[in-house]
Amino acid sequence: MTRRMIAPMIALAALTSAQAAQAQQQGCAAPADVSDAAVYAMPIAFDAARTVCANRLSRSGFMATKAEAFVAPFRAGQNKAWSGAFRLLKIVMAQKNAGEEAGGMDIGAMLSTMPESAVRPFVDELVGQMIAEEIKPDACGKIERGLELISPMPTENVGGLIALLVEVSDVNTPPVCTAAPAPAPKR
Repeated sequence: MTRRMIAPMIALAALTSAQAAQAQQQGCAAPADVSDAAVYAMPIAFDAARTVCANRLSRSGFMATKAEAFVAPFRAGQNKAWSGAFRLLKIVMAQKNAGEEAGGMDIGAMLSTMPESAVRPFVDELVGQMIAEEIKPDACGKIERGLELISPMPTENVGGLIALLVEVSDVNTPPVCTAAPAPAPKR
């Protein structure tokens, strides 16, 4: 790798880290972290949906025939997306604890002191169970249709689309940080 390539990469990494740190201080989630969380959670959500919907979908439908190929790039991207997903999780837990009574366990603080690698298997299992509990059997067809509709999109675009939907929706735990508007060009 040449020096000309290294400097911009270091600058980009610093900018990304600075934006994530600023987002944590503001109590909002960086859009990139929401996108990473979506990419990270997609295989977990897929597995939960496949389990819940196993007897409710056609054997010739998308979930049975093409969904594994769709979810494979998400599985491959989980390691890369974990850091952003973990940052989002810490913000969510900090906000959740801030709204609860003072006597409870501070899960956000506990997550901050634990190594990410120790937390990850626990998060995977917990998120999978939570998603499975939320899936209503009558929604299986809609889930399958939704996956089929987004299946042609690249992984990063799916993550970005989900982050955008979270940003423009009423989801505010945590709110998504909005980027400062670009200055108007001078004439």
